[in-house]
Amino acid sequence: MPVDEAEVLEQAKAFDPVALSAIYDRYEGKIYSYIYHRVGDAQVAEDLTAQVFLRMLEAIQSENTWRSSFSGWLYRIAHNLVIDHYRSRARSTHISLEDAPAIPAEDMDPEQTTERRLQGERVRRALNRLTEEQAQVVSLRFLEGLSIAEVAQITGKTEGAVKALQYRAIMSLRRMLDRES
Repeated sequence: MPVDEAEVLEQAKAFDPVALSAIYDRYEGKIYSYIYHRVGDAQVAEDLTAQVFLRMLEAIQSENTWRSSFSGWLYRIAHNLVIDHYRSRARSTHISLEDAPAIPAEDMDPEQTTERRLQGERVRRALNRLTEEQAQVVSLRFLEGLSIAEVAQITGKTEGAVKALQYRAIMSLRRMLDRES
């Protein structure tokens, strides 16, 4: 995306294809990754990512929806779609992130791959036992690499609340993983 994001966003409001493409190229991978880490299913993550950008197109002309932080607004859309996904699935079936296939590690021997997969499964089980708020903060901070301020914007919480959630989540994960070892 060009250096002047505000200019690109103004062009996108007029549905300029180059600007829309630049926005998509910049955020698609990050949004997909966030959703994938929340749902654990590549196909569902692709579908929900597409819905994020569809909703963006439907609402981009309304300045007050995204003016303070465009990326925060996109993550908020993604978060809401993930919640909607789980609500709709809860009515029909149970979803377990533990059953999600692990992403294979490249350039590792089979022993390293197996060890990494087992470690990933332990972490995934521990993450599933966190509260929804704690899991969201951990996902945004450590899987997506967002700052405390960005996480606060996305979740609608204060930075202090995000820090407290992060601390409690890390302590809970440490206790759970220590018990498993």
